[in-house]
Parts: sequence; C-alpha cells; structure tokens
Amino acid sequence: MRVIHTDTIISNIKEMCIEANYNLSKDMENAIVNAPEKEKSPIGKQILEQLKENINIAREELIPICQDTGMAIVFMKIGQDVHIEGMNLENAINEGIRQGYEEGYLRKSVVKDPIIRENTKDNTPGIIHYEIVSGENIEITVAPKGFGSENMSRVYMLKPADGIEGVKVAVLETVKLAGPNACPPMVVGVGIGGSFEKCTLLAKKALTRNLQQRSSIPYVKELEEELLETINKLGIGPAGLGGRMTALGVNVETYPTHIAGLPVAINICCHVNRHSHRIL
Repeated sequence: MRVIHTDTIISNIKEMCIEANYNLSKDMENAIVNAPEKEKSPIGKQILEQLKENINIAREELIPICQDTGMAIVFMKIGQDVHIEGMNLENAINEGIRQGYEEGYLRKSVVKDPIIRENTKDNTPGIIHYEIVSGENIEITVAPKGFGSENMSRVYMLKPADGIEGVKVAVLETVKLAGPNACPPMVVGVGIGGSFEKCTLLAKKALTRNLQQRSSIPYVKELEEELLETINKLGIGPAGLGGRMTALGVNVETYPTHIAGLPVAINICCHVNRHSHRIL
C-alpha cells in the first residue's frame, strides 16, 4: 500500500494548469509546426505561420496561448493499492485548479449556476472523472478545455443499422456545422459505443490522446485516417478562411454497447488543444 498526500495532488494539478496555459503538448506543437508545409492556400499558410509564432511567444513570455482557458477537465486514474491521506480528494483537486488559475493568471470563466450565471472567480469546480485501476500510482490528465469549440460538439444516438457509414456522416456533419466557429485547425475526438453519457466521455478522452498514436484496432485506425483525409478536403481551412488544414488529427475511442443502439459523440477542440499528463 502506497500513501499519497493530497498536498502532492494539489501542487501537481496547480502546476499542470499553469503548464498547459503556456505550453502545448509536444504532439500538438509538432502538428502545428508541420502544418504549413501541408497547406496549399497562401492565406492558410500565413495563418499557420502565425500560430507557430504564437506558440513561441506564449512559451517564452508566459502569455496564454489563447485567452479562453476553458473549464478544467481532470481525469484521475487511481491505483487500487494507493491510500490517499489529507483532505477530501475532490476538494483537493478543485484546490489545485483554484491555485493554478489564480497563480498562473488564467482567465476565470466558470459560473456557479447555469442560469443565474454568477462567476465563481477561481474557475472551480472542475469536471472530474475517476477511474480505479491496478497498481500504486495516480495518473492525472488535466485539460483546460476552451468553450468555443466545446459548443460545436454533438451527440448522435444512431441506429445499429446506420453502421460505420452513419458514424462518418455524423462526424462530417458536425465538422461542417462547426466551420470557422471551432477555430480550425481543430482536433476531432470521437466516441463510439457505450451509452449516451459514455460516448461523450470517450470523445473527450480521445482529445487527450497523442496525435501520433493511432488506434490499435485496425478498423478504427482506418476510420481515423479516412476521416482526417475527408475533413481536410472540406475546404474550411485555417481560421475558416479556406484551405486544406481544417483538422490536425482525428482520434476515435470505442466501447461495448447495447444491441439496440449506436451512440456517437463528437467533441471538437480548437488548435489550442491543451492537456498535461503526470504519473504520481
């Protein structure tokens, strides 16, 4: 049995929030850096070069990559041989978010009530997902997810007969409707299977997967590659001003489902696909 104190969790989540504000993960940065050579549109190339410059300025001058620092999405994989000491775990996670947003000067965008709309002034509470796994470590992923692209996301409750072609139609329809509003070049996370809520969680988790890591399931790998190619033929382009680089990547996650359904969720993220990952 390994003991981890909540003070350690708080400090790591704080650091991860701040880190994600100024630095993109290597896979995201590489995708943007390499994007201009794949773009044929002159204005598209110009925009992509500006995004590259923006990444460097953010890192060197500690300025947010984007002003929308979103809601803090936290995935916690907790080893069953871990004992957590200290304060309540959920309170600790939110304390880490609070400190990160305060000390890192991230924009506070969370409201206490969806209708009354009073700002919490510290960007808490976060959206927290727990998973109990084997081992004695805690694996944390923090993803400050901007809401412009979040608003462009959709859920489809397809019929089993719609099959993989129905999935493709749903993804392409979502991307077309998003257009420039999702701040392309975008990353498209797709969740297939499970239930109404499970497919959305799969889509969200898909956005945190390394863009260079394709699915180990052959048909899913083919689907990811086909969707990326098709999306980049839509002509939306960087900033929605036309061109080839509409999407930097498409990640698909699947889960068993009921014989009567085919749930599909598409969670879109802009080119500032912030996420930080640590193992304690």
